[in-house]
Amino acid sequence: MPLRNHIIDDIAVFTVTDSIAKIVDFFHDSTFSHVAITDKGQFVGIMSEDDAHELEEGKYIADYRYSLETFFVKKDTNWLDVLETFARNEANLIPVLNDDSEVLGYYDLTDICAFFIDKPFFTEPGGIIVLARGIKDYSFSEIAQIVESNNTRVIGAFITDIRNDVIQITLKIGTTDLNEVLQTFRRYNYNVLFGNNDDQFLEDLKQRSDYLEKYLNV
Repeated sequence: MPLRNHIIDDIAVFTVTDSIAKIVDFFHDSTFSHVAITDKGQFVGIMSEDDAHELEEGKYIADYRYSLETFFVKKDTNWLDVLETFARNEANLIPVLNDDSEVLGYYDLTDICAFFIDKPFFTEPGGIIVLARGIKDYSFSEIAQIVESNNTRVIGAFITDIRNDVIQITLKIGTTDLNEVLQTFRRYNYNVLFGNNDDQFLEDLKQRSDYLEKYLNV
């Protein structure tokens, strides 16, 4: 199912002529972090719940137009860029615009995470490995070569953290027998932060991971 099919069009879109009290009421009755603001049908920005509670309820959104944030996605934005927009802005609701800067609706973070988890990275059987290495020293082609030299394949890989010039890469491969693969990564000077099967990985996703913290503090 295309990501655009997840656009929600039954959540309020406010205009600059609406009162602050009205938008505060919206946040009071929902769990959303942000909401879209328009002027004459054109998107002009986003107001956050935190900002709304700091403003005078007797005034109008137009009085605080200068303080609006401006993040959004388009209906053809790919799902990885949508996830990045959620993460960068610490939002759980993002407006989706058409080419005329009109608000088509919103993406809800819960829906997009469900869309993401339904991808082969999570659904295909295999093992999960989390690696750390200096940002100038890692290579995706080398990572793939190491995996394939152990008679398996890369199902998916993405960068999950960058701190202090150290990059963290989460990798899924087509086997749950990880011992030889992990040993090869260590021989190539990759720091193995995690290596286990799907069930253990998904369980650990529910808790805060301090693997990279421990590595950086060595």
